Amino acid sequence: MKLFHLSDLHIGKQLHQYNLAESQCFILDQIADRIREHKPDAVLIAGDIFDRSAPSGEAYTIFDDFLNKIAAILPAIPVMIISGNHDSARRLQYASSFFEKSSIFISALPPQNETEYLKKVTCTDEFGEVDFYLLPFVKPGYVRHLFPEGIVTDYGSAVKAILQRENIDFSKRNVLISHQFYVSGIEEPSRCDSEQTVISVGGLDSLDVSAVMGFDYVALGHIHQAQKIGCAHIRYSGTPLKYSVSEAGHHKSITEITLSAKNTALVIENIPLISDRDVCREQGKLNDILDRADEKHRHDYVSVTLTDENEIYHPKEQLEEIFDHLLEVRIDNSRTRKYLQNAPDSVRALDPAQVFMEFYETIQKCPISPEEMKYMQEIICQAGEEERDE
Repeated sequence: MKLFHLSDLHIGKQLHQYNLAESQCFILDQIADRIREHKPDAVLIAGDIFDRSAPSGEAYTIFDDFLNKIAAILPAIPVMIISGNHDSARRLQYASSFFEKSSIFISALPPQNETEYLKKVTCTDEFGEVDFYLLPFVKPGYVRHLFPEGIVTDYGSAVKAILQRENIDFSKRNVLISHQFYVSGIEEPSRCDSEQTVISVGGLDSLDVSAVMGFDYVALGHIHQAQKIGCAHIRYSGTPLKYSVSEAGHHKSITEITLSAKNTALVIENIPLISDRDVCREQGKLNDILDRADEKHRHDYVSVTLTDENEIYHPKEQLEEIFDHLLEVRIDNSRTRKYLQNAPDSVRALDPAQVFMEFYETIQKCPISPEEMKYMQEIICQAGEEERDE
């Protein structure tokens, strides 16, 4: 069974002051073409469909056009979609039952009551059935009411409780689609500036891959660089477009997985995606940068760092005459470095648990105990979950 794994479309996102709608249409058309060409048995989209919880009309139109292009491919290819932390679950859930008539399966909300379970889609190949479990983005507060008190205390226990509740038959082949921040022990995935920064309360926003190790493949969203985490069969697909300067060196792609018989190694390949405009960095003296700009490069999204020691006359204006999608202009020379060295130290950024620990030790004149710290972390975590996505 051949699967296409995508995530983090972030439709509606801007890059600095530029609307990315044209680039997003270009890349989504390319993805639809690759689906038509490779004919996967299923397409998995692991959350963050939109960049905002209240997408614009333009964003809805772009996504609708993308789904229509896939739905027009015959025979029908199942598309499985979950919500991410950027999505409004209820907006994404709208008309999901209607979409299923076109083999588009959307799961935007975790189980809401004792009679509800994760959306499960079953596909069949020559080796038998494959069960796909669609786990939308979840915070502990979303599902705590489904379990006895004390079972769900953080993100990890929330996901574990939900999956255990499903009573999954792991003698069969199972695939999980999930949008969370997964780590492997002390190993964290590589992150980029474009990813939403979430305050980590003692690591409670993350969960270990051990919670999902039993699946034959785990299709993850949330992290913008394609990579495995912990094991080869647990992977982030990354974004289809570069959404920040920090992603300039990334190679965007579709993750293609070939799933054979149970307990058989996966075959994982990357199908390259080429955007209409690249995101790149330029560094050097102004005249050198202007001289080496070729015709194609002039239309890319460009971040420039100037190293000239002398004052330059209107550098931004000169660069804009050459680069029609200039993102930013930075200066890095001996004067700016000296200024930064002499600047006052920036205020340390502490998470709430760290602040409380230091306060406790100052007042009590002794370290906080592990039990007290764990209790405080749970309180802070719960306080941060009070607001749901609309």
